[in-house]
Amino acid sequence: MFSGMVVALGEIARLQRTAGGAMLHIRCTFPGENLTDGESIAVNGACLTVATPVDGGFIADLSTETLRRTTLGNLSVRAKVNLERALRLGDRLGGHLVLGHVDATARILELRREGGFLVMRVELPGSLAQEVAEKGSVAVDGVSLTVAAVHSGWFEVALIPTTLSSTTLGERRVGDRVNLETDVLAKYVRRALGHRDEGVAAVWKEWLSAEG
Repeated sequence: MFSGMVVALGEIARLQRTAGGAMLHIRCTFPGENLTDGESIAVNGACLTVATPVDGGFIADLSTETLRRTTLGNLSVRAKVNLERALRLGDRLGGHLVLGHVDATARILELRREGGFLVMRVELPGSLAQEVAEKGSVAVDGVSLTVAAVHSGWFEVALIPTTLSSTTLGERRVGDRVNLETDVLAKYVRRALGHRDEGVAAVWKEWLSAEG
């Protein structure tokens, strides 16, 4: 379990394809204690297991499912990635509950400046449309963000200067693909309504309005 609060940026040192998937070597430095075998780390929003801690980073295995569902298999050497260690009980939840299970990848459709913010418009796959609501939460490449606007086929988020400087989102360009994970609570609302998609977004938005 994660919170979508990036704690470090890593760099791809090597991406090697294997018969069963791929092996990913990431250079990074985390504050605090050293990485250990078997711990979970979110890499651009995808939960990976540390197979081998190495000096100045770690090695993780990518399954065929991870390669199919995420953008990790398309990363180039020296590309930057967002990193977050798994939460511990008692940690502050600065973002929202993020599982590290990427739902889909999507293209960035538009980037525009509004004052000191950068508004990012992201493609919204139809399969996820009922799980994204205005003022709700979404993880984009592992970064917890608030949905500023949502429409048929897209949603928008406003990126503050801190997010732009401390994550990879400040380097994204129109046409780039990003990993998306919708709010786990929205998934349960959808499930509870029996997949009646026509009412899910309305119920989710109404609940968020009542809470906020």
